[in-house]
Amino acid sequence: MDINDLKIFQTVAEHGSVSKAARELSYVQSNVTARIQQLEHELGTTLFSRHRKGVALNADGRKLLEYTQKILKLMDDMKQAFHDPEDPSGPLLIGTVETVSSLPGLLSTYCKHYPRVDLSLVTGVTEHLMNEVLQYQLDGAFVTGPIRHAEMEQDYLIEEDLVLIAKKDDDCDSLEQCLDKPLLVFRAGCGYRARLVQWLGQQGVAPAKIMEFGTLETILAMVSSGLGISLVPKSTITHLEAAGGLRCFTLPEQFSRITTVFIRRRDSLLGATMQKFLDNVHAFHQRNGASVASPNSEGRFESDRLSAG
Repeated sequence: MDINDLKIFQTVAEHGSVSKAARELSYVQSNVTARIQQLEHELGTTLFSRHRKGVALNADGRKLLEYTQKILKLMDDMKQAFHDPEDPSGPLLIGTVETVSSLPGLLSTYCKHYPRVDLSLVTGVTEHLMNEVLQYQLDGAFVTGPIRHAEMEQDYLIEEDLVLIAKKDDDCDSLEQCLDKPLLVFRAGCGYRARLVQWLGQQGVAPAKIMEFGTLETILAMVSSGLGISLVPKSTITHLEAAGGLRCFTLPEQFSRITTVFIRRRDSLLGATMQKFLDNVHAFHQRNGASVASPNSEGRFESDRLSAG
C-alpha cells in the first residue's frame, strides 16, 4: 500500500464513481479499479458497495476513509513543516460564516504579507463548517462560538451585537408587531437562526413560516422588501439603516451578543501558513481593542486579554 493508493481511494469515495475519479486524477478507469481492488486485497475486505449509479462506501470503507484523511493531512503538514516559517507558501483552505464583517480586511492583510500562500475561502453555516474542519476538508473556519468540542482549538476573533431587522413601515413599529412575520434565515446549523428561534420560543411564539436563503445579501434584500424579519450582526446593516430602509430592534443581551471564533483541529500540526494566519487573527484583535473570550471549563467565554503569538 502506498500513499497514491490512498489518494485514489479518497477520490473515488468523494465522487462515488470510479469513472469520475479517473477523470479527475487523469488515470485510465481500469487503473483506478485495479488500485482499489489491490487495496481491498491488502486489507482483506471490500470497501465499496456497487450500484447502478456508481459506488458507495460500506462500513469498512468509511473506517478507512477516516484513517486516509488523517494520513493525507499529516503528509501535507509534514511538507509545510519544512517551509520557511517567515515566508510560508502552499494552500490554506479557510471556511467562514457569511456575516463576519471584519473578514475582508483581515484576509487582505494576510495575503499582502504572505503572497506565496494560496488562500481559498468557502462559506457555510457553523455546524457544516465544524464538520468540514473535523473531517480535514478545511484547515480552519470562522464560526459562531464558543465551541465545545474535545477535538477543536478555538481562537477568539470578535464579539458583536445582533439586531432583529424588519422593513421600516407601519407594520413593524414595535418589536411585538414583528413576531408574526416569516423568519428569513440561513439553513439549519446557523448560530443566528438558532438564537432567533430560541428567543421566539421564550416569548411563546412559534414561527409562522421559516424561509431559508443562501447569502446575507439575499436575506437583507428580502427583509428590505417586507417579506419577513431576520437576526443579523448590527455591523452588517448600518448602511441600510442609515438609508432608512430597515428598522432595528434590540433583543435581550443573552440573545444579542455573538462571538466569532476561529476553529481548527487540535491534532493538526501548526505549520507556517497556519501560524502566520493565527498571528494575523491575534493582531486583528489587538488592533481593535476587543475584550478576549477565553473558554472556561464549561466551554463558555470569560473576559480576558488575548496575547499575540
